[in-house]
Amino acid sequence: MRRVVLAGRGELGEWRDAARALAAAGILPEEIDWREKSAEADLSFQRDAMPPAPAASRKPMTVPPAFIELAETVLCHSDTARFSLLYRLLWRLQLDRQLLEVNSDEDVVRARSMAKNVHRDAHKMTAFVRFKEVGAVSAGRRKFIAWFEPDHHIVRRTAPFFQRRFNDMDWLIATPKGSAAWDGERLTISDEPCEKPNLSDATDELWRTYYSSIFNPARLKVKAMQAEMPKKYWKNLPEADLIPGLIASAESKVRAMAAREATQSLPFHERLQQAARNLPAEPELPAGTLEALRAEAAVCMRCPLHANATQTVFGEGPRDAAVMFVGEQPGDQEDIAGRPFVGPAGKLFDQVIAEAGIDRSMLYVTNAVKHFKYEPRGKRRIHQKPTMGEVKQCRWWLDLELALVKPKLIVAMGATALAALTDVTGRLQDVRGKAMAIEGGRTLFVIVHPSYLLRIPDERLKAEEMLRFRQDMMEIRGLMKATA
Repeated sequence: MRRVVLAGRGELGEWRDAARALAAAGILPEEIDWREKSAEADLSFQRDAMPPAPAASRKPMTVPPAFIELAETVLCHSDTARFSLLYRLLWRLQLDRQLLEVNSDEDVVRARSMAKNVHRDAHKMTAFVRFKEVGAVSAGRRKFIAWFEPDHHIVRRTAPFFQRRFNDMDWLIATPKGSAAWDGERLTISDEPCEKPNLSDATDELWRTYYSSIFNPARLKVKAMQAEMPKKYWKNLPEADLIPGLIASAESKVRAMAAREATQSLPFHERLQQAARNLPAEPELPAGTLEALRAEAAVCMRCPLHANATQTVFGEGPRDAAVMFVGEQPGDQEDIAGRPFVGPAGKLFDQVIAEAGIDRSMLYVTNAVKHFKYEPRGKRRIHQKPTMGEVKQCRWWLDLELALVKPKLIVAMGATALAALTDVTGRLQDVRGKAMAIEGGRTLFVIVHPSYLLRIPDERLKAEEMLRFRQDMMEIRGLMKATA
């Protein structure tokens, strides 16, 4: 049995040189006892680390690039079995070049698990290092020290991140597994273990203030939080001493937030409502007109959606329009403007119908639901799909619009509009692009909602769907001519 001793601080070159010499000499994986050098190692033990002389007749081993990348990461792991595992994979790759693609192989699974642990440890280091300012400013540069306790040998691997992030200050990150220092010109890495410094500064209180400000009791999930911020890191985080109290008070804070929700509206919402209240009273409108229906819908309280929306967004278009387009619900910009299809989806809608030669001023455009349903996230309002109960409550207004306008052709844009018009809740793709006869002697044509096109991340798929959307509009134009 040949014993090989390595420093084992995450450097690929050290293991690679030893493995290359051993492989060249034909030493099998089971004939090697890999060890990690310790402070107590004696000289006789070190002599065993000398690589063997290569066998002149042996062909040099080769590996795919993916193995080098995997080995660089695995060697940062703290498990001493990493050396023998990689050497065993090295030998096996000579017989099977596709070995690393075998996800059920025991050695491959173990190596990838080690790599995953190293990646996670490095990510936690970038997230949980807390710098403390020390000493006076020198040559315009401030000086900082941080303490971190990694599980693996990741200091050398992670130090360049901190160099890029904190290039304008001098810093030292000390750990039990070595240190990294930056002085504005040179990044210095040391494998010597450090002792924890006893430091604190004014930024500790800033961290506490920041953390308590961003803590959202309504979204508290203790297990998920501890998965992202494991308890072993808490002792070195100034904000961690707040966590038990924040968790304990979360339930009462959520109840307080719920109590305030009914009385506190968004500032711009209140301003718009106040402006509406200040308007002079309008004269009564004749019954049976779109104007009268719009005025009646403006004070609709048939479902809870009216409570958070800025205003009712009613349909618009000619009283005798032959074609009615029905969408899902108003969006953020429609809710503020009080008009349908004026936001990003509306702009895309206008663009495509113009390309198809359709005049929007000849169309009646409305939505299945007349109020904007959303979830507040900071200053943003994130669209939420209305429930079928909300759609059915709003069907009252859609039916009245259909009765007054009497369109010959109805275009349902999206699954919600289709369900509102027909009670059909199946797959949209099953009926998309098809003209169907419905009650009242009308024709229904189904297409996707333009907002769907805006959400497609894949550019190739987006181009295909845009082309089909344009083709649908050309088909609608043909139906308009046929029903004229």
